[in-house]
Amino acid sequence: MTSYQPFSSLEQWDDFVSARYQPGKSEQQFRQFTKDAHPSVIEFYRQNHAYQTRELVMVKKREYGKLNRMSMGIWEAMEYLNTLVDVSDPDTDLSQIQHLLQTAEACRRDNRPDWFILAGLVHDLGKILCLFGEPQWAVVGDTFPTGCAWSEKIVYPDFFEANPDRSNARFQTRLGVYQEGCGLDRVDLSWGHDEYAYLVTRDYLPEEAQYILRYHSFYPWHHEGEYDYLCNDKDRRMLYWVKEFNGYDLYSKGEGRPVVEQLRPYYEELIARYFPSSIRW
Repeated sequence: MTSYQPFSSLEQWDDFVSARYQPGKSEQQFRQFTKDAHPSVIEFYRQNHAYQTRELVMVKKREYGKLNRMSMGIWEAMEYLNTLVDVSDPDTDLSQIQHLLQTAEACRRDNRPDWFILAGLVHDLGKILCLFGEPQWAVVGDTFPTGCAWSEKIVYPDFFEANPDRSNARFQTRLGVYQEGCGLDRVDLSWGHDEYAYLVTRDYLPEEAQYILRYHSFYPWHHEGEYDYLCNDKDRRMLYWVKEFNGYDLYSKGEGRPVVEQLRPYYEELIARYFPSSIRW
């Protein structure tokens, strides 16, 4: 039997999500695409759904919520993320910084608010988790609530059969450990770069940007319309901004190659409006 590794690079996850959520994709096309996805994509989601337990999420939130890994500024963090290089991926020669700038520049061209542009710049900085030794399944992937029943609209829902939380009857109910309308802030989503970026930046960004960073991979909510019963009125208001950002997140990779040194002065000034010179990670 052939043994497949997860994504050859994190870019492969981005490409998978971009194709999966193409506007106008029919339900028939969606099922066909899921079935015929590359084996490494399927293997990634097999691991993600098997290992993302509620206990794991609580451990990671406590561990990384201490923000005691290092101190560095936002641009410095972008350069640090740039050291995440996968020479096995022949399909992209863009640096991590260029990918971040692509998203931010797309927002900027559409005259989005400065905080929205900044959210585009920093939204993937949580992928630094890979440099801290976290496996791919604990960094990327569509996020979903833990501690309650999994929606059938989560990608590859059958893979949850291997998750130990399957044997906890309470976790298999509609509300699980939560209350109706408790608000997403009280819901423990699967662990990854979204939550980590939110934890690092939440003291500096407006609430709309916090929602973008924290929930941009929560596709079952903002794309499929699931888990509304866990939301409060603020979540429903903020959903607008998460949806507005989604197109920039998915479809900016085809934009022209950013020239980093030309754009750096503008973005360093933008960063300085919101962030101190160094923050805790």
